[in-house]
Amino acid sequence: MDQKTSFSANPIKVVEKKQKLSAEARKEQRAFWIFISPWVIGFLLFTGGPIIASLILSFTDYNVIDSPKFVGFKNFVGLFDDKLFYKSLTVTSYYVVLAVPFSIIIGLTLAILLNQKVKGQAFFRTMFYAPSIISGVSVAFLWSWLLNPDFGIVNGILNIFGIEGPGWFTSTKAVIPSMVLMQLTAVGGTMVIFLAGLQSLPAELYEAAAIDGASKLKQFFKITVPLISPVILFNTIMGIIGSFQVFTQAYIITKGGPDWMSYFYVLYLFDTAFGQFRMGYASAQAWILFIIIFTFTMLSLWASRRLVHYEYDSK
Repeated sequence: MDQKTSFSANPIKVVEKKQKLSAEARKEQRAFWIFISPWVIGFLLFTGGPIIASLILSFTDYNVIDSPKFVGFKNFVGLFDDKLFYKSLTVTSYYVVLAVPFSIIIGLTLAILLNQKVKGQAFFRTMFYAPSIISGVSVAFLWSWLLNPDFGIVNGILNIFGIEGPGWFTSTKAVIPSMVLMQLTAVGGTMVIFLAGLQSLPAELYEAAAIDGASKLKQFFKITVPLISPVILFNTIMGIIGSFQVFTQAYIITKGGPDWMSYFYVLYLFDTAFGQFRMGYASAQAWILFIIIFTFTMLSLWASRRLVHYEYDSK
């Protein structure tokens, strides 16, 4: 009888315990949603809502004043007959090809140098990172003054050595490299991410490699690069996304010139939306840009499958 009583009592205690745990879980869930609700509301109002609205508008003819008129895929088809679409996409792609590799190489180089134990390390880290948090408009005005062909400091220094400086923002050949040079001002963010990755590497691997006689260069390519390959991939993808959306430099300095050679895709999108008030066409441009960025991101992830190592086994 005692055994039967004990067996009949145990399930009740288990159920009570489960109910207590589920009550605590529900309480934690309510707390979670309360704390995250400001972000959810902000996302729905300022990000998610506009994304859905732009998708709907991309299938309409909408000029802000009149009601949207459904036109199907006319906006998307019209883009492929638009010469400025191809021109802006070509200019942007050229910028991406130059800006992303330079940002990765210089960011990694600075991170390696600032990872050394030297006097004034904190000062140099702050000095190289600080420009990346300055407003893009301020940076654009600064560089437009530094690279001015008539009274700019850069050309003035070159003239001292008998070198005739180019028209940085007035030459069709120099304008995109000049934009890339400006972008390197913001390389501090990339540098900090690389620095964090370098500081997480195990020191015993370098000690073992040094004992085996491996040079610093060999250690870099055989140890450092493989171990921080996820960081390289992350910075590359973020660089591609950011470079395809370049806008401020051209809008402030060149307005797309000279000869449309700095007419970036987002600048064209901006002119279409807020210069011509063709919101439906601009929404279609935005979704084409999303597809392009998404495609390059997926290609980067696919191409990196055998090159990126996500785990380190200390054994």
